Amino acid sequence: MNLRRRRFLSVCAALTAAVALPGRAFAPADTASGLRIRRLAWAGIRLQLPQATMFIDPLVNPDAWGSALKDPLVPVGDAIGDTSVLITHAHPDHFDAKAAADALRNGGTLAYPNATLPLPIPQGARARPSALWEPQLIGDFTATAVPASDGYGDPQVSWVVSAGGRRIFHGGDTLWHGHWWRIGRQFGPFDAAFLPINGARFGWRKPVSGQPGVLTPEQAVAAAEILGARRLVPIHYGISGMQEYVEVDDPLGRLHQAARAKSVAIHPIAPGEWMDWDAQAAG
Repeated sequence: MNLRRRRFLSVCAALTAAVALPGRAFAPADTASGLRIRRLAWAGIRLQLPQATMFIDPLVNPDAWGSALKDPLVPVGDAIGDTSVLITHAHPDHFDAKAAADALRNGGTLAYPNATLPLPIPQGARARPSALWEPQLIGDFTATAVPASDGYGDPQVSWVVSAGGRRIFHGGDTLWHGHWWRIGRQFGPFDAAFLPINGARFGWRKPVSGQPGVLTPEQAVAAAEILGARRLVPIHYGISGMQEYVEVDDPLGRLHQAARAKSVAIHPIAPGEWMDWDAQAAG
């Protein structure tokens, strides 16, 4: 049995124990981490190990939002080692076919929720539909799809990823739901939770609900606290000038305000920048 398979089986055993014993969390992550994380445009992130690269919801296509999104579009064609792309759902601002093709130009894995079939699958890539709560060894990463709730009811997951002694949560563009407590019990605490914060209200489908279809800043703080996240990294904000997609005013300011009375540290990262694990985050 090789080292990678032994490590995968040990992670599976830990997951099984967490399911069997509610309230029991993973063992604390090793503090000596080789994991680096770069924020991409919109909701995307890059997780980097010495010999493996993982992208979650990468976006490089300017047509996704046009001039409404001011984020710089960070290229993803320079992956190192085993490469994978995870998507939370198939909306074009989260499954960008061009970004997936660029990232997986030398092959690799495209992982996505079981109930979706993102097309086109990049040539030479391995398609991996992913069931909820089932850990997968993808390169040097262990990734688990967990429940999320889409603003339009389309299939969506969030991702729990462990690698290099760290464990992170990526929330895509989920709205509030009731699975936070189970996710926190089984996988928490997290070194970082990447959560949407813009509380967007949509006008494309009628009748219009007037309700947020994405976590508001206050809900993101509550979710991070339940998950046991040591820091909350805001994603999925910064759209302006659209009539049918309106985010809350000053989402980042509201996020800081909501976190003041909580034990959640806010750690904004500009698109293109790498996370500094040692930096002092603001609450």
